[in-house]
Amino acid sequence: MLLDFDRLGALRWVLVGIGVVIAVYLILPIVFIVLLSFGSSRWLAFPPPYWTVRWYQEFFADDQWLTSIFVSLRVAVVVTVLSTLLGLMAALGIVRGQFPGRSLVRAFLLTPMVLPVVVLAVGLYALTLRAGINGTFLGLVAAHMVIALPFSVIAISNSLVSFDKSIEDAAVLCGASPLWAMWKVTLPAIRSGVAAAAIFSFLASWDEVVLAIFMSSPRLQTFPVRIWTTLQQDLTPVAAAASSLIIGLTTVLLLVGFLFALRRRL
Repeated sequence: MLLDFDRLGALRWVLVGIGVVIAVYLILPIVFIVLLSFGSSRWLAFPPPYWTVRWYQEFFADDQWLTSIFVSLRVAVVVTVLSTLLGLMAALGIVRGQFPGRSLVRAFLLTPMVLPVVVLAVGLYALTLRAGINGTFLGLVAAHMVIALPFSVIAISNSLVSFDKSIEDAAVLCGASPLWAMWKVTLPAIRSGVAAAAIFSFLASWDEVVLAIFMSSPRLQTFPVRIWTTLQQDLTPVAAAASSLIIGLTTVLLLVGFLFALRRRL
């Protein structure tokens, strides 16, 4: 084959080198912030005089940090459940529905992925103010759903497209109701897509900061918003420790998704 990697000769090492450089460029900021969280300096200075876990101790001793984590987790769990359910229904309609404008509906659902987040934030801010839910838990969930739902639609739609619907039809012909066939045949077959939708929905909500800044109130702040407001006041390494915890949770969830997909292939 013309593009066979093994036949590229010396060029393949050039491509490998470019790949390594890109990987290091992407990972280096993450490694740097983790190292800063273990530095002894009161400021975000590198290299530090010595290493310590003091900032993690201060983090877990601060009720405001723990409260913001609890708020983020509550919002992310609710968004994950709603986004996965709504994404499943939307994907079923888009993939199996036969109605005019189906492509337009799909494009409309994916629009938040291509619009600047700050534009969405301003629009949602005005809308939630009008509805009287700005600064509330409901307002945060509604805002994060805008970001999370497109991921669910994409992940579940891709699984449904590759699923052979004749298997579900055979279950109905054998006496199962359409809902029971969906529950026992279709959902197990597309569970990798549903799991991916849940993981990406959770991460989209957990990491979101721009929308959350517009939707938060002094008494209701998510974890990323708490990091942002802290850094505006003081470049304390506690913020680096908090960021490292976000990185850790995100990494764990991505590994879970990877292992789930790997197990599915075996």
